[in-house]
Amino acid sequence: MKKHAGMRSLDIVVLLKMTVIKKPFYLKDIADSLYISRSEVTESVGRSVIAGLVTADKKTVLKGNLFEFLVHGVRYVFPQMPGAIVRGIPTAHSAYPLKEMIESNNVFVWPFFEGTVSGQSIQPLYQTVPDACVKDEQLYQLLALVDALRVGNAREKNIAKIELEKRLCRE
Repeated sequence: MKKHAGMRSLDIVVLLKMTVIKKPFYLKDIADSLYISRSEVTESVGRSVIAGLVTADKKTVLKGNLFEFLVHGVRYVFPQMPGAIVRGIPTAHSAYPLKEMIESNNVFVWPFFEGTVSGQSIQPLYQTVPDACVKDEQLYQLLALVDALRVGNAREKNIAKIELEKRLCRE
């Protein structure tokens, strides 16, 4: 295994995908669903094992540890500032479930050529996230909640924290 040089934003995407898969899986299944190479998934899971976010057998995400990292670290490790107005897929408080709880005039989107909503651009944690989320609603919701932690104000972050805890820690 390569030397651990810290977490990458792709690792968060892979970890969240692993949490939504309910059946036994192969790493190639994750690679195919995220539109990334198998070697990227293998290296990502390896980094997550070293970081204490996945068990040594590489099959189980330690959800409590992941939750703690997302709530307390993701905004510092993978910060994001809203950018130009673009067409894309809603994220953060502009996507379900937060859009049902928070009323806002600001719309945040991941840039995506097939998107139907205009808003301020938020770069996704990995370039293939919009493609993967179009086909996986659970992954989409988790990544939108993570984006709320990255770019939201205090109220949005608190609600996102509660929603992430429901999805990751109370299953």
